[in-house]
Amino acid sequence: MATENNKRDDSSKDSKSIIDGGNEKEEKKKQKQEDIDNELENSESTDDNRAKTHGEILKQQIIEGQETYDRSSSSILLSSLTAGLEIGFSYLMLCAVFYFFTDKVSEESVFKIIAFVYPIGFILVILGQSILFTEQTSLLSLPVLNKKRSLGSLLKLWGLVIIGNLIGGYLMSFLMVWIGPELEIFTLDSIEKIAVHVTRAESFVIFISAILAGWLMGLLSWLLTSSQDTMSRIIIIYIVTAVMAFTGLHHSIIGNVEVFAGLISSPNITLADYVSFESLALIGNAVGGAVFVALLKYRAFVYNINSVSS
Repeated sequence: MATENNKRDDSSKDSKSIIDGGNEKEEKKKQKQEDIDNELENSESTDDNRAKTHGEILKQQIIEGQETYDRSSSSILLSSLTAGLEIGFSYLMLCAVFYFFTDKVSEESVFKIIAFVYPIGFILVILGQSILFTEQTSLLSLPVLNKKRSLGSLLKLWGLVIIGNLIGGYLMSFLMVWIGPELEIFTLDSIEKIAVHVTRAESFVIFISAILAGWLMGLLSWLLTSSQDTMSRIIIIYIVTAVMAFTGLHHSIIGNVEVFAGLISSPNITLADYVSFESLALIGNAVGGAVFVALLKYRAFVYNINSVSS
């Protein structure tokens, strides 16, 4: 009987130690989160002429991300649809420049030249404060990493933004396919060649390319937060997106316009081509923005806080 009582006591002690251990871990997690929040709260400078610190940029990005979460679904959908429409002006210029230089220089050179007009739509979207999926990917991930929002709310928000961006792109595609030949600024052949060029790579290549593009767009968002004035923001947008275009990296939103326009105007672009491209580009862009920018930038800040605390 005494032996049984001793076993029960030992079992109770073990259970208690496990519970205490679990509570201790939870307390440590809470303490770490409080340290991170306190450090972010203190990351504020009154000197406008000084470059922003890592913590200041991160704090502002988390705040901006949370503000987007607080917007209504209809507001987010309308803003993202606007971004899908506005990015179409980049496509308008791509087609016009492509058609103008066709037969004047080699096709390979034309695809390099159009990189210089590629940033126009991005400048309109970002400075106009419309919600573009790739520019917002890392921004919207940070409140989740900071435990201010849930993963479910992030996926829901991403879904709304993607839907709005795609619908806006579809509308611009129909408009471009009609108005280009009518104004004689480009032809359906130009649309087809651009679409074929975008989709010609292997699926794995498109996916990795989209990750790099998402990475660049996430860095763009980070750099814009650190910039001080409109002119510097325009230069940053231009440089980053021109690099993306010149190297042929795949962007899911302007790529949506490029490939969908080809789908509705050319037999050489199939529905399977469009779905495959858009799926790979969206996932790749999300990985590039969320993992290589949001996660790494956030973890670098957290590791610095932990090292100081210890």
